Amino acid sequence: MNQRSDFFLTLFSIYLILNSFVSALGQTKLRVASAQIPVSVNILKNSATILEALDFAIKENADILLTPEGSLSGYSPKFDQALLDKELKTIVKRASKAGIALALGTCFIEPGDKNCYNQIRFYDSSGKFLGFHSKTLLCGSFSNPPQGEINDYATSPLRTFEIKGIRVGGLICNDMWANPQCTPMPDPHLSQKLSKAGAKVIFLAINGGRDGGSWSEEVNWPYHEVNMRMRAAAGRVWVVSADNSFPHTVPCSAPSGILKPNGQWAKQAPRMGKHVTVHTIELPEKN
Repeated sequence: MNQRSDFFLTLFSIYLILNSFVSALGQTKLRVASAQIPVSVNILKNSATILEALDFAIKENADILLTPEGSLSGYSPKFDQALLDKELKTIVKRASKAGIALALGTCFIEPGDKNCYNQIRFYDSSGKFLGFHSKTLLCGSFSNPPQGEINDYATSPLRTFEIKGIRVGGLICNDMWANPQCTPMPDPHLSQKLSKAGAKVIFLAINGGRDGGSWSEEVNWPYHEVNMRMRAAAGRVWVVSADNSFPHTVPCSAPSGILKPNGQWAKQAPRMGKHVTVHTIELPEKN
């Protein structure tokens, strides 16, 4: 009787192992790292911070690292492009040496048209530049004409990229939630457009202004998180987010972490301080 029980127990164990193996064969995995790090106007300081986050992501065997909006240049249209180019080359070189892709938030002056864009620059694991997403829903006043960053940055058409065979997209801050207090531009539902274009993962770089006041706590911060979750669920897409952590005495304006396609958090960073959050996204393989 014991031998028979042991036999069936062994068969059941083999079944579980095989079932797990078959399930794994039907999945594509992307290990993502979200860097909630401080962003300043000092490019050298920002570069050192990004490299520190990159080293952590490499140790955690991440496939791609996301940094906040303006994480290298600073959140400003005025910066030293030559210095930025130099530091960007250093970051990409270290990432490619380790075989990790990048979704790097920075402002950047494109050599072709000489325009400044607020970008997420995508690089594959070999260091090849795939292209950029530029912030589309630029912030500005409701005056006529509007004032603010809406006059500082150029925009480009929405597009997707491929990382490890997975179609991904990028959005920057207000692109996701279309805060009606921040922009006179209408909401084009960019997350839905990326979903329809085949994106399975959206990388969201954030640099939200915050003063820690009651309006931020009661209105702005909840609005940001609720929109992230609702739009992830509406588009059935994963959302990887990373916010500027400075100042460390005030909670971030939006959560950094990884949202599932049902709008629930797979993993979320603490709302204050510097953190790199790593999670493995599992997607069904294409039929």
